[in-house]
Amino acid sequence: MLQTERLLLRRWREEDLAPFAELNADPEVMEHLPSTLTRDQSDAMVQRIEGGFEEHGYGLWAVEVRETGEFAGFTGLAVQRFEAHFTPAVEVGWRLRRKAWGYGYATEAATASLDHAFGAAGLAQVVSMTTTTNLRSQAVMRRLGMTRDPGDDFDHPALEEGSPLRRHVLYRLDAATWRGRRA
Repeated sequence: MLQTERLLLRRWREEDLAPFAELNADPEVMEHLPSTLTRDQSDAMVQRIEGGFEEHGYGLWAVEVRETGEFAGFTGLAVQRFEAHFTPAVEVGWRLRRKAWGYGYATEAATASLDHAFGAAGLAQVVSMTTTTNLRSQAVMRRLGMTRDPGDDFDHPALEEGSPLRRHVLYRLDAATWRGRRA
């Protein structure tokens, strides 16, 4: 469990499943992903996330607003193994309910995730990626101090040729840079 001034990043609970399914069914939240998810797909995703915690000791934490106890979405660390010039890699990522947008929660929770990545998890580098059109997520990546080399941009192999979502930008951050920013 990780804690920030306003947020709790914790393992998943049964009561998170319904609001997570609602988040994953929201076309605006899922705008930069291939499709919305059904309840079964959303529940299966939570099972895979929990499996990642068991395998790696970290994962995509459920994000709870401390003041209200309300589920806001997820943020955390995910191992990416698809075939690309930078994989395998650990990615910092987030997905928040629309009502949680605009409060700085993604940056706050991702900061806690990166503290964990470069602290307890002992990682040397973390990446983040998104579609070229997801400007909100790219802004979070820059706020975190991540940098982009356009030469690292790539076509996501899980998306079909011709898909407007296929082209992705890649941001990187190493432990030394993170520690320097946090000092």
